[in-house]
Amino acid sequence: MLNYIWAGLIIISLVFALAADTRDLLQDTYRNDAPLPVRVEFDRPYDAEAPRQPARLVIDSTAFQAFYGLDEGAPEASYEARVRRTESGGLELVLADAEAALPAPLDAIRDATNPGEGILQGELVGLRLAPDGAAATGGLRFLPVRFVKLGAITAAAIEFAEVAVTIAIGLIGVLVLFLGLSRIAEDAGIIHALVKLVRPVLGPLFPEIPKDHPAMGMIALNMAANMFGLGNAATPFGIKAMEEMQELNQTPDTATNSMAMFLAINTASVQLIPPVTLIAIIGLETNNVYFPILFTTAGSLAIAIVATKLLQRLPRYRATDPARLDADAAPTPDAA
Repeated sequence: MLNYIWAGLIIISLVFALAADTRDLLQDTYRNDAPLPVRVEFDRPYDAEAPRQPARLVIDSTAFQAFYGLDEGAPEASYEARVRRTESGGLELVLADAEAALPAPLDAIRDATNPGEGILQGELVGLRLAPDGAAATGGLRFLPVRFVKLGAITAAAIEFAEVAVTIAIGLIGVLVLFLGLSRIAEDAGIIHALVKLVRPVLGPLFPEIPKDHPAMGMIALNMAANMFGLGNAATPFGIKAMEEMQELNQTPDTATNSMAMFLAINTASVQLIPPVTLIAIIGLETNNVYFPILFTTAGSLAIAIVATKLLQRLPRYRATDPARLDADAAPTPDAA
């Protein structure tokens, strides 16, 4: 089901992107093939024989807004650039700074026409050189820009697909390690002892799980890993806990109340120690947000438990409860 949801979201986003790109084409948002009026200033008099030379790009704000039909947004006073001669004998202007702050739609043109280097560049046309050779006016024509949003969504989908593979490969070692440790702990009787220890606390939350079932131990290990900020360790324990609870489930395509409760508790993100990622980002400032994190996680946990218990009592959800279906399907004494 989740795959269908993701596929639907991707299709919807592509449809909206295609509609937006079609509107941009009809309105000529990026003024394809039309030269933007600019001024190019040189540190030294322009040398027509030099293959390249430093320059500054100056774009008048009023002319820029009129050219793109904008009411707001303006370029900076000037941009460091260089003018170079192309193989065909023309002139090309390239900004020197890839991090230069560009207003829309120049930022979109930069990303679409030069995604590798991320630098704005275009062809200089109709240059009129000043008598002293220190400046020139003319137009800056960029490569045609089409289907920007559609291309961005496609590129993002491919990029995050690669990220997903990288994360999955990185988790293999963690999963193998902690699942192996859990098997050793189960064979050594540690899981059984842990079940006895946590049963008084977790038993009321998971009444469907038998008294000495190892699923309770895996749930406890998962919650402990989450509470101490060990997210990578919590994942394999959570998977193992779900597998153990699925063995008790006689309706494989429907989650039990225990599964729903376990998922709600995980979603609430019980934290006693701030996550490692947060500590890496804000360092010692983590101490200032410790108590807000504690209060928030306690509140979210309480809401998750109460909401799950209340939903379990609604007729709509009780009608699909696997435990109730199993009880209804069991033969009565008279039928026996």
